[in-house]
Amino acid sequence: MAFEGLSEKLNAVFKKLKGRGVLTESDVKEAMREVKMALLEADVSYKVVKDFIANVTERAVGTDVLASLSPAQQVIKIVNEELVSLMGNENARINYPSKPPCIIMMVGLQGSGKTTHAAKLAKYFKEQGKRPLLAACDVYRPAAISQLQVVGDKAGVKVFEMGQINPVVIAREAVKHAREHGNEVVILDTAGRLHIDEQLMDELKNIKKETEPHEIMLVVDAMTGQDAVNVAKAFDDALGITGVLMSKLDSDTRGGAALSVLAVTGKPIKFVGTGEKLDDFEMFHPDRMASRILGMGDMLTLIERAESSLDEAEVQKLTNKLKEENEFDLNDLLGQMKQIRKMGPIKQIMGMLPGVGDKINDMDIDDRQLLRIEALITSMTPEERAKPSIINPSRKKRIAAGSGNSVADVNRLLRQFEEMQKMLKQFGVMGKNNRGKKNRLRMPGRWM
Repeated sequence: MAFEGLSEKLNAVFKKLKGRGVLTESDVKEAMREVKMALLEADVSYKVVKDFIANVTERAVGTDVLASLSPAQQVIKIVNEELVSLMGNENARINYPSKPPCIIMMVGLQGSGKTTHAAKLAKYFKEQGKRPLLAACDVYRPAAISQLQVVGDKAGVKVFEMGQINPVVIAREAVKHAREHGNEVVILDTAGRLHIDEQLMDELKNIKKETEPHEIMLVVDAMTGQDAVNVAKAFDDALGITGVLMSKLDSDTRGGAALSVLAVTGKPIKFVGTGEKLDDFEMFHPDRMASRILGMGDMLTLIERAESSLDEAEVQKLTNKLKEENEFDLNDLLGQMKQIRKMGPIKQIMGMLPGVGDKINDMDIDDRQLLRIEALITSMTPEERAKPSIINPSRKKRIAAGSGNSVADVNRLLRQFEEMQKMLKQFGVMGKNNRGKKNRLRMPGRWM
């Protein structure tokens, strides 16, 4: 995940500060030197780092901070505020016109993920209750039109295409089609190149002149580091971009580009791609990203992800079953695991929990473990899933062989499931006990 290295280093710096009851000016400056190195190693622009450290230091060596009861926390608060300022104090939104359609021109270099993210953006608008239209304006890259049709179909969004003719004509006709058919948003998927050249820019300028887009969204690959910032500046100088969509922010990258784009170009990051699936896409929130970087979690994004990913009917069904039938079997566990996996990689989800961010790198978290458990459960018969107690040694051998695992793995799963059932009963989740009274959680010294 992006910022893992930076987050780890910053937390190490703040841990040192927290260990000192009183901070001196030299303590702050020493900490800022380490923060500076961490930012540079994360591939943040040198000028951006220089200004950032100067701002933080100026505020952190003030009397109010050094004389406060918790100076280390004050310094962390200042760093958080400056990170938010660096990435944009407010969430940048789409510039909707008073009269639809809103025309969004997607631009970027080849390989940045432009076509896929055009579909992600279209799906995002569709979920907002709008009727988006994708326009295939990349007539040069082999199978570009077919790719847009495939991802557009997955997103449930219509794709407008006219084959390999003049892209300017395609863009103009797509906008005309949208007006005639009531599409509120038109997303123009334009051509990219392996590098910035005059021919590319001339074509994009002509499309801009013909369609007068309300948004020129630049897609940049987070993995390219400082090159992403250079690309953003070049496109902005030539076209006047209105915002940035940063792809591959889930990759094992240093993430410095996300901290540099606004400061270098003056244009905000509006959306980020966080994975390969069409649902791995979200609005960019500077305050939430700053919290993630500092290991403070991101509960708001986690809640939003849960609301959009989890099946409310299934959750209610399980809740009722636990309360009324006092049962939780392996079928229920399988269903819950599938729901959780919809929310994204487990490590990414846990990283959004407050207090976990600085420990996540030390955890051995592998999503394949969930797949292994799913394979074990699906190798069982319906009766075995409903009543795990009937699983004897011969059944364990069959389940292990059918799932490609060992008998030890089957035993481990059954043992962990038994512990889970005990925990649910202990916390009063599963219905009533044999005496007809609701289970209560026993706490040391009192009842709750």
